[in-house]
Amino acid sequence: MKAEKMPHIKPPKIPDGLEPLLVHDEITDDKHFYGGIATNAAVCGQSFEKLEFEKVIFKNTTFQQAAFRNLQLTDVIFDSCDLSNADFSGAIIHRTEMRNCKLLGINLSDSALRHVLIAECLANYASFGFSNVKHVHFQHCSLQNADFYEIQLKDLYFSTCDLNESNFSGAELNGLDVSSCSFGHLTVSLEKLGGCIVSTEQAIGFAKALGLVVKDGN
Repeated sequence: MKAEKMPHIKPPKIPDGLEPLLVHDEITDDKHFYGGIATNAAVCGQSFEKLEFEKVIFKNTTFQQAAFRNLQLTDVIFDSCDLSNADFSGAIIHRTEMRNCKLLGINLSDSALRHVLIAECLANYASFGFSNVKHVHFQHCSLQNADFYEIQLKDLYFSTCDLNESNFSGAELNGLDVSSCSFGHLTVSLEKLGGCIVSTEQAIGFAKALGLVVKDGN
């Protein structure tokens, strides 16, 4: 069996000795945060424009239903955070990790993601529509009903993720490897499916979707 190509994702560059960051007291529009660690904070239901976070760690922090439109993240780690229904649309995200986070319904549409790792996250109903992603790795995530509509991708990786009912309509899937993932149904544009890497079982499912009758050769 051919060895799976391993993703080359640059990790966040985080310095030692970060000072505490009190985000719930200090966040205002058009603000640049450089360095710091926010722990057990909560920023819920609020709306901000053009924030920048650089070399920041968020740990056990809640951003439920918060709107951070046109957000910029560089060298940032989200560890065990809750970003359910957060609006990150139009974000620019570079060298960022989200680990063990709750991303239910997060909106990352129209965003640019570079060197991003999303691992062990619950991201059902997440939206990445019209985003441009390069060197992005989803690892052991639940992405049921996630939306990747017309996503532009290069070096996008899914490792043992649940993609059931996810939508890849309009996306060129050449080179995308979903063979280690599970799904009962996946929405794709059949004319853009060429070159997508699937398992034998998944290939049979796509063949049936095309109306083919698959016979057992025995």
